Amino acid sequence: MFWVLFLLPAWAVAGVSCARLCLASMRAATADTDVRAHHAHHCHRLTLYEAAFLAGGPARVADLTLVSMARQHRLLLAHTGWATVVDPDGRDEMERSVIGAIGPGGQSRIAPVRRTAAAAESVRRLSDRLVAAGLAVPDATRASVADAVTQVRGAALAVCGLGTLALLLPSQGFEERRVLVTLWFALPLVLTLGCLVIAQVEGQPYRRWASPAGVRVLKAAVGRDGGDIADLVSVAVRGVRAVDSPELRAAFDHR
Repeated sequence: MFWVLFLLPAWAVAGVSCARLCLASMRAATADTDVRAHHAHHCHRLTLYEAAFLAGGPARVADLTLVSMARQHRLLLAHTGWATVVDPDGRDEMERSVIGAIGPGGQSRIAPVRRTAAAAESVRRLSDRLVAAGLAVPDATRASVADAVTQVRGAALAVCGLGTLALLLPSQGFEERRVLVTLWFALPLVLTLGCLVIAQVEGQPYRRWASPAGVRVLKAAVGRDGGDIADLVSVAVRGVRAVDSPELRAAFDHR
């Protein structure tokens, strides 16, 4: 029965980590009050940058800016993965952040430009405005959920390790004991894996960045405009995979 000494900590780490994930998810889901959500849903009209942030975070904002400037022929995105400035005068702070990320030479690889533009002060201010409006999840709440998910993954690995050690203990009646030990350790493993699956399903497609009110406003914004704006809305919501130009997609996919 020495294997029970391994089973108890396995249940402990599984139960604590799953409880923490549930609590963090509940706090994230109830971050905005009903009044705040009602006001945001009925009074806030999203800009393209705001829609991009709610759908994919800072990286999506950078991608949208690059695609928008390329569509207007003010930025050349080559299929080889290079960005070249055509018009050095940005029309808003996001475009100026991209131009600044490219540098004074007017040419840079796209990957570092995306990273630098995503971390720009303009994107942080955009995030603060959306959080204040009740549409975006605060950084602290998002980090708490991410940490809880990481802890559950670690707990799943710990359960597997402890179960393996329990099976390696020498004893009589090995075959019967192995079946019993496997069943008991399978329970906390199923618990942790089930929580991870639920977190993955509930986290799609916008939950990481958008609050419940933000998800509703974002869904209402999809398909609201036509023409070129609709194409940019698709890029904001779905990312660069929604770009209809093979050359542009190749520019973002190039490594």
